[in-house]
Amino acid sequence: MSTPDRALALHRYLEASKLAYADRNRYIGDPSFFNVPLDGLLSKGFAGERRCLIGTTALPTPVAPGDPTPPYSTCGAAASTPVPESPEGTSTNHLTVADRFGNVVSYTSTIEQIAGSAIAVPGYGFLLNNELTDFDPVPASPTLPDPNLPAGGKRPQSSMAPTIVLHDGRPFLAPGSPGGSMIITTVLQTLLDRLDFGMSMPEAIAAPRASQRNSTPTNAEPGFVSRYGAELTGRFGQSIASTGTTWGCPRAFAGRGVGWARARPCSRP
Repeated sequence: MSTPDRALALHRYLEASKLAYADRNRYIGDPSFFNVPLDGLLSKGFAGERRCLIGTTALPTPVAPGDPTPPYSTCGAAASTPVPESPEGTSTNHLTVADRFGNVVSYTSTIEQIAGSAIAVPGYGFLLNNELTDFDPVPASPTLPDPNLPAGGKRPQSSMAPTIVLHDGRPFLAPGSPGGSMIITTVLQTLLDRLDFGMSMPEAIAAPRASQRNSTPTNAEPGFVSRYGAELTGRFGQSIASTGTTWGCPRAFAGRGVGWARARPCSRP
């Protein structure tokens, strides 16, 4: 992705995100209740099949999820019924902690929406979440199984993405962020900016972001729109719309003597 053609790299990032969210919303649910095809979703063969769909023009949204069961085609995966994204709240916090021995924790917690369920535990003072809103209240598709329907004892689908990147077996980066369903793309673009585009960790966190979640338009911060919007729209047919504000609040540990990084004010989408 470290091509000098930054607009091309960002186009491919947006298209990959679009395809990944289609598959996420179709197949990800509580593995205690739903047989998540994890091996297939993470396989090189399925990645290759989905990658073949990324061309020089933006795919119309929503794209359909793929079939993560082998055998995989080399190109042109069959389409199926698209599954829409479920809503998600934004009252989330992320902590990244390291000690002098080099142990690192990347930790995200949420109560889902502002004040959660509005019920505090007597004598302890913390709020209970209303995470049940992360379930799909009705099947997302009339023809496909929905892994994210509510059930007793079941965990809902979540976007939290606390991450630790290792290099030679040692912690190299540990990013994470709040931001509802934009958490995944926030963390991904922070990694892309740092590892592929060669930014420092503070630069990667401060860089303007866009979030494509298999929907139209792509949400983007004003700085991203002003810097890349015209070229992404003109060259690749991307549909970019400004959110009018920044989002997320990434925090990251950058190892090898770089230390901590938080280079922008916190906000929510």
